Amino acid sequence: MRFLVLSDCETKMGDDDKDSEHDDMSDSSCNATEDEDEIRIQLGPKMSIREHFEKDKDDESLRRWKEQLLGGLDAAHVQEHEEADVKILSLTIVSDGRPDIVLEIPESGNPKERPWFILKEGCKYHLRFSIKINNDIVCGLRYTNTVWKTGIKVEHWKEMLGTFSPQPEPYEHEMPEETTPSGMFARGSYSAKTKFVDDDNNCHLELNYAFEIHKEWAN
Repeated sequence: MRFLVLSDCETKMGDDDKDSEHDDMSDSSCNATEDEDEIRIQLGPKMSIREHFEKDKDDESLRRWKEQLLGGLDAAHVQEHEEADVKILSLTIVSDGRPDIVLEIPESGNPKERPWFILKEGCKYHLRFSIKINNDIVCGLRYTNTVWKTGIKVEHWKEMLGTFSPQPEPYEHEMPEETTPSGMFARGSYSAKTKFVDDDNNCHLELNYAFEIHKEWAN
């Protein structure tokens, strides 16, 4: 999660100065909102992994590229026209000098714990996602994250994760390092919405949660 660090005067702004594009956190739809300003492109027809193997099979360079992308996956054991099954298994918060915070992702996408986790102000950390891919290739998987504090949107961030083929073991994807804001007005409670969406506009997870920033790490 990246933050726009608020100055004291920005944090004290009145209702008239609040972000007019603030999303309603009660909206649980996985569809993209106007706020995300996603650029849609026309994609070619969807093909199964088996069809990908059969297409241009006499082209040696393409065959090797496909084998590298699929990581030795046996296409004969993949179901025809099965949609990619993408599961975000866990979120790990990694910060030097302290134990990792490992958070299992609930199937509902709404952690019961409030806050779900606590961060120390001014700390450097990064996120690590464990992602399991089954059945088919998922193309252009991207991560979006929006954070609010007292009804004011303080962050909206997008990150392209990439294209993944199915494999028995989960992928471990590490996000860039971030720094939490610091100061009296940075501390407190935040609400957030995270989405994982692919190039076909399939939303594989929408995660709504709350977290807090404290002066020190929680015991």
